[in-house]
Amino acid sequence: TKGDVRKLRDYIKEVVAEGDNGEILYEIDNGRIKPSKSLQDAIVGMLESNPEFTLIDDQKVIFERIMELSRQCERDGKKRVLIAKGGPGTGKTVIAINLLARLTQEEVFVQYCSKNSAPRTVYASKLKGSRTKSSIDLMFKGSGAYIDAPKNAVGVILADEAHRLNEKSGLYGNQGTNQIHEIIRAGRLSVFFIDEDQRVTVKDIGSVKEIKRWAIENHAEIYEEELVSQFRCNGSDGYLAWLDDVLEIRETANYSLEGIDYEFIVFDSPQEMREKVIEKNLEQNKSRILAGYCWNWPKAGRGDTNTHEIVIDDFEMSWNLEGGDAFALSPTSINEAGCIHTTQGLEFDYVGVIIGEDLRYQDGHLVTDYRMRATTDQSVKGLKKLEESDPEKAKKLADEIIKNTYRTLMTRGMKGCYVYATDPALRRYLRGRVKESYAYGVVVSKPSCEYECLRLP
Repeated sequence: TKGDVRKLRDYIKEVVAEGDNGEILYEIDNGRIKPSKSLQDAIVGMLESNPEFTLIDDQKVIFERIMELSRQCERDGKKRVLIAKGGPGTGKTVIAINLLARLTQEEVFVQYCSKNSAPRTVYASKLKGSRTKSSIDLMFKGSGAYIDAPKNAVGVILADEAHRLNEKSGLYGNQGTNQIHEIIRAGRLSVFFIDEDQRVTVKDIGSVKEIKRWAIENHAEIYEEELVSQFRCNGSDGYLAWLDDVLEIRETANYSLEGIDYEFIVFDSPQEMREKVIEKNLEQNKSRILAGYCWNWPKAGRGDTNTHEIVIDDFEMSWNLEGGDAFALSPTSINEAGCIHTTQGLEFDYVGVIIGEDLRYQDGHLVTDYRMRATTDQSVKGLKKLEESDPEKAKKLADEIIKNTYRTLMTRGMKGCYVYATDPALRRYLRGRVKESYAYGVVVSKPSCEYECLRLP
């Protein structure tokens, strides 16, 4: 209505006979924003037709806990913060989407926010289905949307992927005070879904400690919950523990894939890996190729399928195209590669992961090198300056960012992960870890015949 002020003024003069000393204006100014009944019906109906949003096990417990806290906030007006910790595939986003629907049904003004736009686009699309409801888009916000929001303007804010929150907002990272602070200030109840091992850029400040600090600053009651049951990677906590051990993120007892029903294959050719992923994608359009951000993504050609940014010998591939349908949903995305920024928070049946030169195997250990990242990647911006003043801190931060990035990419597949590493030594190391698993009698899909395999009868 911004451009129709005069028309609105004329209309009011025509139909309103007399004033009421500002009583209606007072009610409007002090009223609560509620979703319309039609939106409530629509979103509930959409969830009912989406079985992937069903809650199970400890997800239900945390869901009910958040619902009760929301009702408490409605009754007493107090500010509360709940921190829900959980690793990949524990259902953080599933809980958030269900809360979005149920709280809307209970006439609570609720919004889902995340730093990455990719999950917002995908989940909004899933909720819409074949419907076109622009009002649903308004329920999904970026993490920088609350800079100027008044205190307690939103009943419940569901901050997904909270580990990706930044201090500042805006294109140049110079707006606002702190995204965590702004979310807590704007929401009567703020829920942060977090996995600290998925912080993948220098600017990521989302941590349990930081959230608690700002909760105390805003005089909010603090609650903590933890999701343990793992429903991605064929429900295997063992695969995640094995991967942490392989990537030298932490030592675990899961040195092999013994007893884990998960397909993990290391390829010597990116082309063969791509063919395997394409084959899997024919089943349900739920397989994708992902890559470390080691190849530039120049502005020219971002929407051109004939522009191939990723080049490895005679293998060529485009980064995900700009301006098209969501990478996770479009059938043509199988011909493109997604990076950490387009896939974090999403999941597929199978993923093929290209590991670039930023991760190598040398002298018996994994070595990270942030200088091998693409110049268009903002994830490691600031490391060079930090290295000049504090080399040890810069090295530790680079290790964390690069290893967390590949850990995140390699846990996007629910049924399997295929890997190609540009470093031959890293391929040998990964295959060695898989061979040890074969020696233990692990049941995984057999690689093509040219790969040596130590499967026992």
